[in-house]
Amino acid sequence: MLVVADGNVSYGSSRSIMSNNYIYNKNPDSSVSISKMDVIIPFSPDVPCDNNGQRMWWAFLASSMVTFFGGLFIILLWRTLKYLYTVCCHCNIKPKTKEKVINPGIIQADGTIKTDKDEPPPPASEVGWMTSVKDWAGVMISAQTLTGRVLVVLVFALSIGALGIYFIDSSDPIESCQNFYKDFTLQIDMAFNVFFLLYFGLRFIAANDKLWFWLEVNSVVDFFTVPPVFVSVYLNRSWLGLRFLRALRLIQFSEILQFLNILKTSNSIKLVNLCSIFISTWLTAAGFIHLVENSGDPWENFQNSQSLSYWECVYLLMVTMSTVGYGDVYAKTTLGRLFMVFFILGGLAMFASYVPEIIELIGNRKKYGGSYSAVNGRKHIVVCGHITLESVSNFLKDFLHKDRDDVNVEIVFLHNISPNLELEALFKRHFTQVEFYQGSVLNPHDLARVKIESADACLILANKYCPDPDAEDASNIMRVISIKNYHPKIRIITQMLQYHNKAHLLNIPSWNWREGDDAICLAELKAGFIAQSCLAQGLSTMLANLFSMRSFIKIEEDTWQKYYLEGVANEMYTEYLSNAFVGLSFPVICELCYVKLKLLLIAIEYKSETNESRSRKRILINPGNHVKMQEGTLGFFIASDAKEVKRAFYYCKACHDDITDPKRIKKCGCKRLIYSKYKYNGYVRSTADGATTPEKAGSQKEAGVRFKTDINLVEDEHPSTLSPKKKQRNGGMRNSPSCSPKMMRHDPLLVPGNEQIENMDVNVKRYDSTGMFHWCPSKEIEKVILTRSEASMTVLSGHVVVCIFGDVTSALVGLRNLVMPLRASNFHFHELKPIVFVGSLEYLRREWETLHNFPKVSILPGTPLSRADLRAVNINLCDMCVILSANQNNIDDASLQDKECILASLNIKSMQFDDSIGVLQANSQGFTPPGMDRSSPDNSPVHGLVRQASVTTGLHIPIITELVNDSNVQFLDQDDDDDPDTELYLTQPFACGTAFAVSVLDSLMSATYFNDNILTLIRTLVTGGATPELEALLAEENALRGGYSTPQTLANRDRCRVAQLALYDGPFADLGDGGCYGDLFCKALKTYNMLCFGIYRLRDAHIGAPSICTKRYVITNPPYEFELVPSDLIFCLMQFDHNAGQSRTSLSHSSHSSHSSSKKSSSVHSIPTANRQSRTKAREARDKQKKEMVYR
Repeated sequence: MLVVADGNVSYGSSRSIMSNNYIYNKNPDSSVSISKMDVIIPFSPDVPCDNNGQRMWWAFLASSMVTFFGGLFIILLWRTLKYLYTVCCHCNIKPKTKEKVINPGIIQADGTIKTDKDEPPPPASEVGWMTSVKDWAGVMISAQTLTGRVLVVLVFALSIGALGIYFIDSSDPIESCQNFYKDFTLQIDMAFNVFFLLYFGLRFIAANDKLWFWLEVNSVVDFFTVPPVFVSVYLNRSWLGLRFLRALRLIQFSEILQFLNILKTSNSIKLVNLCSIFISTWLTAAGFIHLVENSGDPWENFQNSQSLSYWECVYLLMVTMSTVGYGDVYAKTTLGRLFMVFFILGGLAMFASYVPEIIELIGNRKKYGGSYSAVNGRKHIVVCGHITLESVSNFLKDFLHKDRDDVNVEIVFLHNISPNLELEALFKRHFTQVEFYQGSVLNPHDLARVKIESADACLILANKYCPDPDAEDASNIMRVISIKNYHPKIRIITQMLQYHNKAHLLNIPSWNWREGDDAICLAELKAGFIAQSCLAQGLSTMLANLFSMRSFIKIEEDTWQKYYLEGVANEMYTEYLSNAFVGLSFPVICELCYVKLKLLLIAIEYKSETNESRSRKRILINPGNHVKMQEGTLGFFIASDAKEVKRAFYYCKACHDDITDPKRIKKCGCKRLIYSKYKYNGYVRSTADGATTPEKAGSQKEAGVRFKTDINLVEDEHPSTLSPKKKQRNGGMRNSPSCSPKMMRHDPLLVPGNEQIENMDVNVKRYDSTGMFHWCPSKEIEKVILTRSEASMTVLSGHVVVCIFGDVTSALVGLRNLVMPLRASNFHFHELKPIVFVGSLEYLRREWETLHNFPKVSILPGTPLSRADLRAVNINLCDMCVILSANQNNIDDASLQDKECILASLNIKSMQFDDSIGVLQANSQGFTPPGMDRSSPDNSPVHGLVRQASVTTGLHIPIITELVNDSNVQFLDQDDDDDPDTELYLTQPFACGTAFAVSVLDSLMSATYFNDNILTLIRTLVTGGATPELEALLAEENALRGGYSTPQTLANRDRCRVAQLALYDGPFADLGDGGCYGDLFCKALKTYNMLCFGIYRLRDAHIGAPSICTKRYVITNPPYEFELVPSDLIFCLMQFDHNAGQSRTSLSHSSHSSHSSSKKSSSVHSIPTANRQSRTKAREARDKQKKEMVYR
């Protein structure tokens, strides 16, 4: 319907009613005359609008202007009156003050003078109601309370809602007749503006400066948006007007997000601020252009308007700000063009400054800044610390190895530096199980992002190559503190570089090794591995391969690599033993597992009851006949796959006794019946001894299961109620099957001998307070220093030479960890190998504080590169030469980090020696069982021993060299063909046990996570008996404390140790010449309780012809049918021999002159001589060959 100037009305459709007013100016069919001051507006007959069609935009604008200027006038008037009142009052105060000075008192009726002092004090001023209301309003709008935050967020949300209504109404004419009772959007807008009016009142009351409040942006927005709504209701008209100013509320968007704790970082706050200012300015300017272009200029009687939608105006403003200006849309009105002139100045400046900064903030935003979403039924671990391509690749290679069965664990890496392209590619290759997030574990917010509270464990990697190990350990300790502070119950496995820094972890209240927390000290384990190689060369390589996951590499050619790699495929696993083993002794079970199940059982987790009836669990390595297996016992196995180890759990004597193929040993039906038979209140009662152990309803998976055990290797298991006489009477039952499992077979009090009597001397301290290590009173370093002449006169033999590179500024390598395994108490004193350090005296002084309580330790000041120093310590007669360096991490070039160790190794190998002192050489061919002592007289039952050929060249000296960079192993052996890119474990020096790198210890992180008992077992094997109690003692005093010998401490000597068994002569000589390894295994286990687990073989032994090469390599856990050769040395776990020290009592604790009499140990049992004549001919046939060999 259109209203024309003459009052004639033509009716149209309802759609034409809502069309824009500019359509009527352009409609060719509407040829109506329009007076100059009359304007056509949409009209509806049911709306009581002005019949003349007069525009009322000025009424809407006037309401806003009157409100703004009227309020401003009132505020200024109030301030003026208040100022005048203050000035007048100030003038009236001065006369009153003068009157008080003239009349200080008033004469009362009784003649006294009433002074001001007599007047009662005025009452304390009370807070006025206006002040209370003002404070209440301030709290309501300050967002300091929950109500205030809700109110602020609600106002912002309603402002955005009002802006949305404006966007909807922008498609309608600028001014139209609307019935309030029928227009739904107008009703909603009215409700919003009523709320805005109330909120405006609260803000006005809370404002301290009313004038500035009246002029601020939010107030101006309310002035030009709230009053026009009330005018619309009154006039039944709608004017789009200045409602676009609601877009300015977007400026407060960042504040709202901060109130809701969504924005917390400065970059995010800045980014939201820039975006909100840019968008609000853009939308507000577009609204003004939309208003003036669709209305036209007032002085042109609104005839120059054009049809532009709001979003076309938004497009126009963008191309204007960006200085593009396509020209397809432009302003036609004078007001629009004038606005564009000024806007382009500010808009261009804003566009040129804001947009680049926004892009920079978005570009700098962390790519890996999200949060981890936990998956139901799937565990995750957090890995942090030193995250590099090398450390991550080594970790993932071992953690996700296929031999671990199904690893249903997700790995979350957290590091504060974004990964490089190579590391990012590695993460993408493992995207199904690996996620990376950028952040720091020192930030609780980042710990919450990776869901540390629900993580199964947190693993902290250390930088093994950092120049300052103490600083690196301090960083990792701080990470532990931060994680434990955030979630005390989280299990943490951390790498430590220095042993003495482990003490700081004990200061953390929530650190608990019983709950799975572990610190893998690389210096301790590295030194322990090297020390064990001094006792049994090649053992470091074997142990390193056992806890590392290696895939089986099959080689068809008959080379040494074939046999070596077959052994490399073995790993260490744990599994609970079947009930079929209950009541059997350990050697019987061990033989059954090896022969029938093709598994090598080396240790068990044994549970016994102390006198206080407290159940304790200990790891017993090859315990012997005295231990009877209980139900639910955990076994430690060497096998090639986790699935193979399950045979020990599934084995059933009734079902599997006649099975010869171990692959057919699977779960049988009677398994569940056995468990249900003895089930009682969640525990399984043993049929053997009545001991109760927790029920194990299913097999222990190697992956993802933690064993929280209390390993107490120093606890006395002997009933203290028995008198020594009663104990001696029970001594005849040591080997009886019915012997109580709580009775140790080798009780020191059960074995008669002068050594035990002397060891019980209460006035002599020969061992430390735990009884685990030999001890002597502290000595000054000057007393152990040898000159070259003194060292030459000592005629050292059978000793260990430690070549150490270091100076005053070098980091300490922790030589105590190297000496402790060599001073374990399960050696007799005469069996201890003398240790000679060759290196800088300044450096050794710094280490001496931790070494002064160990016997048979000497120092030769010098350098390992000096051949004179090496000859002075008789390096050609040593049992082992260890080459270490404390300067390796101070060089940036990785290829030069090992230059000192490599030069020293090559220097020794190139030395030449004469044969004039061959008779003084120590025997380094491995120990022989009792009766084969190489110093035995002629009437010994063993004859015809061949002494080791004298060492005439440095190539035959046993050496182990520590390396930092794995690739430098290629420089140690000049006759090998190892490629520089070959992995360390595949190289010849590592396979031969002559090189050791700390990188092989990386595998312990994942091995410890899956089974923390593995770390305990490895630590027990390589450290000589270090326990948590000993670590607590060292943390307290940093030195071993001597202790008097007691039955409890002497009992701790009775533990297994690693040694090498020679096959060229003795009780196993018949098996050494073409016999089977399985027969040797069973014979050694039955006869001597020795557990064999590997072979140290000459490299060219498979050729069959004599060879001048004396290099040996390691074969781990050979199969039963493996053929032996006479030159083989067998790795075995031998029992402690109490009787070995009886004939050597007079030699105990002697001076350095006794070093030349150092001999190998012997076992408890005597060797039967019945069948020796039958082996005479076989031995004579081998004598010719052995004259050309050098045994080591």
